[in-house]
Amino acid sequence: MHAGDSRFSTRWAFSQKQESLANFVSLKQLRRLRGSEQVAAVCYRIGKAGLEFLLVRTRGRHWTFPKGSVESGLTHAQAAALEAFEEAGVHGRIEETAFARYIRLKTGRNRRGSELEVVINAHLCEVSRLESPEETNRNPTWFSAEKAKRKLREERAADYGDDLARIVDRAVARIQRQYRADHSSTQPARKAEIIQIDTARVSAVTIKTRKPRKRLR
Repeated sequence: MHAGDSRFSTRWAFSQKQESLANFVSLKQLRRLRGSEQVAAVCYRIGKAGLEFLLVRTRGRHWTFPKGSVESGLTHAQAAALEAFEEAGVHGRIEETAFARYIRLKTGRNRRGSELEVVINAHLCEVSRLESPEETNRNPTWFSAEKAKRKLREERAADYGDDLARIVDRAVARIQRQYRADHSSTQPARKAEIIQIDTARVSAVTIKTRKPRKRLR
């Protein structure tokens, strides 16, 4: 082999190594990617004041839906129910299938500072009663649909705030359709797949001794 060939081989091997390292996903990256999908419980009630939505405070003091990461061993709906119970003390029923999805962009921690897309699956949750939430400083509060949209937009990027407001609009439309179907004499009652949120069932999937989880907000 000529010297020139040796230098070429060395450069080629180095480039292959760099490409291999670039394609390699570290354990830390895998853990971050695992958190790239979340669930949210869009909690509502229909009372004397009409249709209202339940929002909680984030650690950054923004209003949001109860939400968090997908839990190992739980379906998305079960994980959303757990978030509603822990963050807002919700008892009620939650739909098994997500009615909407939205995206939250979060700045990554790699050297390029790239953004990580966090996809949130939104599940509609009808609240029957509340108790004191397990998590502190969440301040669960009821708002009308219009006021909930204003709260969700406060101090957020316009596009993200608009996405959250659209979730409320879609929830209102879905609830109205369900209400009309349930009270119509010509249409069959809905047969939505739901999960009941009660003390027994939530306790069965709640691990009291688990370490606090880091949440993306």
